[in-house]
Amino acid sequence: MTANRITDPSTVNAKTLLRDMFDAAITAAQPARCLPPYLPDPPAGRLIVIGAGKAAAAMAQTVERHWSGHLTGLVVTRYGYGVPCRRIEVIEAAHPVPDAAGSAAARRILDLVHGLDRADLVLCLLSGGGSALLTAPAPGLTLADKQTLNQALLKSGATIAEMNCVRRHLSAIKGGRLAAACHPARVLTLLISDVPGDDPTDIASGPTVPDPTRCADALRILDHYGIAVPEAARTLLTSGAGETVKPGDPRLAGGKVELIATPQLALEAAAAVARQAGIAPFILGDSIEGEARSVGTVMAGIARQVAVHGQPTPAPCVLLSGGETTVTVRGQGRGGRNVEFLLALAVALAGQPGVYALAGDTDGMDGQEPIAGAWLAPDSLGRAAALGLRPRDHLADNDAHGFFQALGDSVVTGPTLTNVNDFRAILVTRV
Repeated sequence: MTANRITDPSTVNAKTLLRDMFDAAITAAQPARCLPPYLPDPPAGRLIVIGAGKAAAAMAQTVERHWSGHLTGLVVTRYGYGVPCRRIEVIEAAHPVPDAAGSAAARRILDLVHGLDRADLVLCLLSGGGSALLTAPAPGLTLADKQTLNQALLKSGATIAEMNCVRRHLSAIKGGRLAAACHPARVLTLLISDVPGDDPTDIASGPTVPDPTRCADALRILDHYGIAVPEAARTLLTSGAGETVKPGDPRLAGGKVELIATPQLALEAAAAVARQAGIAPFILGDSIEGEARSVGTVMAGIARQVAVHGQPTPAPCVLLSGGETTVTVRGQGRGGRNVEFLLALAVALAGQPGVYALAGDTDGMDGQEPIAGAWLAPDSLGRAAALGLRPRDHLADNDAHGFFQALGDSVVTGPTLTNVNDFRAILVTRV
């Protein structure tokens, strides 16, 4: 039953409500909750479990708890995101820049699926972060080459789809290559989506699905952002030797993909919390992209329209959105797309009364920081001024983390063991 809209918005504890919505979004995407309905029937042959991503270990643990038959496998997750498993080996590696542990895990996964037959089933568990964690450089490339390119892509302002297009064409495991290595075994891929649009090609760079993009597309992206490319990588792309597995390839025939958790699912869980509190939720979109600071400025305009004119929905309400913004790093700060969004929102709102916000990454890590995001109140800029903080300077230096930490307004969750991308909630309590 939907709660009635509250008549006295002053009774709302904005900080608590926003955090409850964020926690609900994360809980909705927990593997223990969303994975069991998608488990397959036992195969005639072996069950091999493989996977990569920030949720991979939690997904593997859930499989073990609900699977009575024999299985074996290996998954790779981010440092600090491992959980105990008895039959599936869990390896921790670096993210967002890959390391030797992730590269070794990728090679071991390829070895594990070698020599399977038609009676066998490969259960592939993928979630956000898999692109960096599942790193197997294409022939002629080194791990150092991949690390350099990853760092450049992360700072460039490229979208996640653009970054993953490049990654797929410089890999020995992404872009359908892992599924091809499993042939003739059947492959069932369970996905927790962290990408706008939930395209399986972009989740962990699509190791088990065909890729319609070409080497030429990857080259155009690199040239567009002015990214220096190691000579071996450019040769791989210009020669076409880095081409991925394409739609219609018989080695991928019979493969099945299931989306078990998405950003939309998380937003709907947050919306339910708002309704229970008597606040009307308004979901603006689950796949919003663009420069984080630009999105923040636009969202401030929408929030002000609600606060001043009651449009497109009257207050009290909460504006919810997801997706993945980008940060083009030009300053010396630590980046973080959610806190950069929030700081740009704060600057544009300029202390607008009755407007509060929380922005965070559902994996618990905004950029490379062990901080999920931050929260904003109408008095945030006033408190910052009292501390001598200059928000525009912090924004120009890509140092929103430093700004919100100084205020004591960071949101810290620890490893959440899932990832359905950015979460943004703007609470407008009055007109």
